[in-house]
Amino acid sequence: MVKPTPTPPHSAHSEPTKPRSTSARRGKPKANLRSRLLTSQLVVLAVAIVALASVSRLYTPRYFVVTLERMERQGVRIQQVKGQLLRGFEDAWIRGMIWSIILGSAAAGAMSYWLSWRITRPLLRMETITRQFAAGDFSSRVPPLDIPEFDQLGYSFNRMANDLEGVEQRRRELVGDLSHELRTPLTIIRGYLEGLADGAIAPSPDTYNRLVRETERLQRLVNDLQELSKLESGYLPIEARSMAIAPLITQVSDRFADQLLGVEKLKITVDLAENLPPVWGDPARVEQVLVNLLSNALRYTPAGEVKIRVYAEAGFVWTAVIDTGIGISVEDLPHVFERFWRADRSRDRVSGGSGVGLAICRRLVELQGGQITAHSELGTGSTFIFSLPIQPPV
Repeated sequence: MVKPTPTPPHSAHSEPTKPRSTSARRGKPKANLRSRLLTSQLVVLAVAIVALASVSRLYTPRYFVVTLERMERQGVRIQQVKGQLLRGFEDAWIRGMIWSIILGSAAAGAMSYWLSWRITRPLLRMETITRQFAAGDFSSRVPPLDIPEFDQLGYSFNRMANDLEGVEQRRRELVGDLSHELRTPLTIIRGYLEGLADGAIAPSPDTYNRLVRETERLQRLVNDLQELSKLESGYLPIEARSMAIAPLITQVSDRFADQLLGVEKLKITVDLAENLPPVWGDPARVEQVLVNLLSNALRYTPAGEVKIRVYAEAGFVWTAVIDTGIGISVEDLPHVFERFWRADRSRDRVSGGSGVGLAICRRLVELQGGQITAHSELGTGSTFIFSLPIQPPV
């Protein structure tokens, strides 16, 4: 992806640009929706009245004359009063037309105003709610509306409001968790450095090793956050291709098994199904997911077994990392793929986890067309399963 070119900074002598007002951006003031609806209905009413009056003025007197002539042919003598009848008819027609226009226009205008208000009221309500959103208040919602189209719009608006409220909540939690994660190693490093400077702590290889471990923890956290940010913004490319997953599983498991040499209480086993088909994925990213899952499994399995099981099913190759560790409670299980989530923060901080590894795993698997799930029971162990498509995703 092409990154946007950064805007050059203002010179020292340039004056700050003042934001233009709404009227300046839009030019001349524009009529609102209610005025436009009311005007359009009144224009339609005026056209209807003019058409009715014109047609009535042209054809009604002529039709009256024809009626009088028909009455004369039938033997009714009206020749002497014919002029008076015509003048009386025209006078009655004019008065009737005037009152019809006045009363009809008043009734139609009132109805048009009410309809315009009824149509624009939910839109004005939405505008008020958006202003509350801009001020940081996400509690307001649009009530059910009588007009089906507006009711659907209100439903979509409320769903957007729920999403925005969730995003804002996660943003606040992220800032709080990130501050908490950075504060701990920084406090430890500062304490050691002040102790070394004051002479309260004697400089020794152990002290320097502790400082190195804390800086490495900070570095891991920053790297994980940077990678997660790239994944979510689409800047981290996935070079997917057809690959054999069995050799990769064997290579990663052997690497972890070598680290467990001499540890009799814990072992790694691999169960590969026969004739596994090639999968569609990025070998480096698949290895990253597998390493994260194995690291978590080994970290929370003091003794027992960590098993890797691979099998093909329903157009996917599934990889399960099964451990016999401490497990995760039912209440905490839905949150395991969230950033900085931890069932026991003090325990995980000592173990060195950054809290974003599983969030990275989920995003990597989804970008390759697969899915990842977790199953666990407190005290018996956990199972993390992710899938990769056999064919390229459409």
